[in-house]
Amino acid sequence: MVNRIVVGAHYGLRDWLAQRVTAVVMALYTVIFALCALMLPEMNFENWRALFANGYMRIATFLFFASLFFHVWVGIRDLWMDYVKPTGTRLVLHVVTILLLVGYLFWTAQILWRL
Repeated sequence: MVNRIVVGAHYGLRDWLAQRVTAVVMALYTVIFALCALMLPEMNFENWRALFANGYMRIATFLFFASLFFHVWVGIRDLWMDYVKPTGTRLVLHVVTILLLVGYLFWTAQILWRL
């Protein structure tokens, strides 16, 4: 029986593709958001609120943040795996990172849908 210990960030094509897909989603959202913001007649609270009152903009914003947090997860996981050698410390850092990112995602949803 082989005792396999993960010691490096070598997940290959799946994570490479995930990084690229999330980057494309974030880039597209940035362009759409910039166009919508530039088309506002005036930058004030009422227009800003009206922009996000649209369900599509809320969903697009949520997808942006979900992509951002997954993009961050892949990057920071690789960082922890490459530079933190004690397995226990690395596991704690992974768990803390996951809990923070999931918490941030729920916080994002709460902010978007309480408008």
